[in-house]
Amino acid sequence: MKTNWQIFQPYFKPLEVPAKTILLEEGKVSKTMYFIEKGCLRTWVNHDGKEITTHFFFEGDSVSSMESFRTNRPSLYSIESIEPTFLQTLTQHDFQIILDNSPELKKALEEHLFRRLFESQQMAFSYLKNNPKKRYDELLERHPHIVQRVPQHYIASYLGITSVSLSRIRNRR
Repeated sequence: MKTNWQIFQPYFKPLEVPAKTILLEEGKVSKTMYFIEKGCLRTWVNHDGKEITTHFFFEGDSVSSMESFRTNRPSLYSIESIEPTFLQTLTQHDFQIILDNSPELKKALEEHLFRRLFESQQMAFSYLKNNPKKRYDELLERHPHIVQRVPQHYIASYLGITSVSLSRIRNRR
């Protein structure tokens, strides 16, 4: 959620994690919201032992399994750092205090959730309608920074293809 972080400043706790650190495991309840100062995170699901990347997050983004964070139900996905990452963290309890006292945050949260839903729908429809090359072209057009910063095997997973297929698509460009 890109919002004015000053609202959270008194509640933040800094956290620095190396690459490949699991911040939340699929099936566990999310107790923390993460605000990325520097670095990159991804969300992913486990499908028969295979990791399928569902989203990437960068500087200025907030990340949590919002559904789990707000309902105390198990998360549908894992959150992991892709590169060394500097975060500010916020607990459920502190988030609720802020939310109860901040109508502008409630509005920002609504907008954030709508944006995430819209992005998820776009990706789902892209899987249904487009071939892998078209999905890659859309990724380059909408999010070129992902291709510049994220390892190819995560991008392939995100696009629903193998790393070999992604290499072929990239070589044909």
